[in-house]
Amino acid sequence: MGLIGEVLLLPFAPVRGSGWVMRQLIREAERLYYDPTAVRAELARLEEQLDAGEIDEEEFDRREDELLDRLEIGLRTAAGPGEGTAR
Repeated sequence: MGLIGEVLLLPFAPVRGSGWVMRQLIREAERLYYDPTAVRAELARLEEQLDAGEIDEEEFDRREDELLDRLEIGLRTAAGPGEGTAR
């Protein structure tokens, strides 16, 4: 974008900056949500809850499936594009 375009869009700079901040926040939240270390820790806590009788087998299976899906996505994302997709 040229100098004239930048000058014309200058009044919108706060909106553009806010959009950038929101994209960064979303990217970081997704990184934390799919972080394999965090997901493994949640799986361990889930198993502890099952062992302690805090949740039943059905609840354990449902939540375990969700966590394993997150772990798979996190590992696939960490491997990078084109890697880890072959089965």
